[in-house]
Amino acid sequence: MKKTRQFLLGFLCCNLLWLLLAAALRTRALPGPIAVYRALPQTLCGAGGHILFSLWRVGMGVSLALLAGGLTGIAMARLPALGRALDPVLYFAYPVPKSALLPVAMLLLGLGDGSKVMIIFLSVVFPVTVAARDAAKETDPALYALARSAGASRWQSFWQITLPALLPALLTSLRLGVGTALALLFLVEGYGTDRGIGYYILDCWSRIDYLGMYGGIVLISLVGALLFLGVDLLAQRLCRWKQA
Repeated sequence: MKKTRQFLLGFLCCNLLWLLLAAALRTRALPGPIAVYRALPQTLCGAGGHILFSLWRVGMGVSLALLAGGLTGIAMARLPALGRALDPVLYFAYPVPKSALLPVAMLLLGLGDGSKVMIIFLSVVFPVTVAARDAAKETDPALYALARSAGASRWQSFWQITLPALLPALLTSLRLGVGTALALLFLVEGYGTDRGIGYYILDCWSRIDYLGMYGGIVLISLVGALLFLGVDLLAQRLCRWKQA
């Protein structure tokens, strides 16, 4: 409820600022929020399918990044030689703007979903890897020794010690990764596709359909807020020990 109140407060503040700007500028390029919300049901009918395609791309890219980054980070922490070998690659590739690799991804994977999922994957996998590596390194080795002395297997040690230690960092990376992936949609869906909320917004802009354009922005913002809230609820449920 606290996070919901914060969201509603931010939503009201943004809409108030939007209303003031629209009243001050008085231009067709910036319709007021009331006009946009009146047209929102019609916008939703046109953009609903596009949102589903965008969510599929975001879900695939972020899921693959969590899996690959989490396993790589654990391996780098547990195998010092592998960590020393991958650290230079990680620190060199991390700051590279992944959006600049979109032409390369399209050349290698085509104009379909593969290149779009790849850019989202590359944008999320490096922060996840760093977070998983650091969390795994900070886990107290005495916990593993205690588990071994109690007869725990490697899988039980991973399930009872490693995974709980990684969960807060992975969920934080998931929250940031979802925001990054949604921000990239406007770029990756602007090329080689006619499906996706990014394409829908750019198409409305090219047709001077400003109500549809701003309606699409509102819809993807609401979807992003719901995803953030979902990750927060998931963190509260899975990391109760950390909150306690």
